[in-house]
Amino acid sequence: MEDEQKKEHKQTIWMLDPPTDRPVRVYADGIYDLFHFGHARSLEQAKKSFPNTYLLVGCCNDEVTHSLKGKTVMTDQERYESLRHCKWVDEVIPDAPWVMNQEFIDKHRIDYVAHDSLPYADASGAANDVYEFVKSIGRFKETKRTEGISTSDIIMRIVKDYNNYVMRNLDRGYSRRDLGVSYVKEKRLRVNMSLKKFQEKVKKQQEKVEEKISTVAKSAGMNHNLWVENADRLVAGFLEMFEEGCHKMGTAIRDRIPLQLIKGNSGELAYDDYNDDDYHDDDYHDDDYHDDDEYYYDYSAEEEEYSDGVDCEPSSQ
Repeated sequence: MEDEQKKEHKQTIWMLDPPTDRPVRVYADGIYDLFHFGHARSLEQAKKSFPNTYLLVGCCNDEVTHSLKGKTVMTDQERYESLRHCKWVDEVIPDAPWVMNQEFIDKHRIDYVAHDSLPYADASGAANDVYEFVKSIGRFKETKRTEGISTSDIIMRIVKDYNNYVMRNLDRGYSRRDLGVSYVKEKRLRVNMSLKKFQEKVKKQQEKVEEKISTVAKSAGMNHNLWVENADRLVAGFLEMFEEGCHKMGTAIRDRIPLQLIKGNSGELAYDDYNDDDYHDDDYHDDDYHDDDEYYYDYSAEEEEYSDGVDCEPSSQ
């Protein structure tokens, strides 16, 4: 239905030939509340409609706009000033009419009126389409709307995230009275925002922990692969070191036993000058050495014997 409506309007729109001896005077009008890039693009199209264009932009005042369209965020003076700072605009016409007539066109010597081609209902009741008269006299120049951006969209975003913007302004020094917020509402918002910040902080910490776990897991996987690839070599090296250590420990124990036995039998503190002829097997049959586990040492066989029946063969040197 909308496509058919577009085709119908395109078929009925016709244009007079532009003047060639002077700049073409193109007029664009609107409310331009919360001036955004969608507005700027439409004015750019109007400015570039012809090689030599003088762009006039009309803007309705607050009284007309509020009565026919609704309340604006910016005042009319703010909207006028926004337009003056747009580089495509050559002249701003304040207090522009809602619906143009021949008198207004003649007064400002307008050659064409630039706007998108969709019909805009005339809230004043003067016509079904605000631009119906301009189209009928061949002075309408079509432009394209920028999809995805409009003043209504911007206001909707603010309303949707109302609490966030209230807290934003409270943090910037505005009072709750400036924002029209009650005492209870302000406290509730502050508590909710504190909880939200805490949740965000916890989430960031969780992400850091997960990242560290992932790093450790990857490292563990690499170490596991390294162990599998070098298992035989590592085990063989460990056994070799273990065997060598056991041999050294056994030798040291075997060498220290005679010294400990001599020390216990004679009561002397040092035995630097002893030899095998200084003592005999009979010296070790003293009652002091006859405990539950009797101990004997055979020098010829170099074996330690225990009366409990357990034999241990010393490591060969």
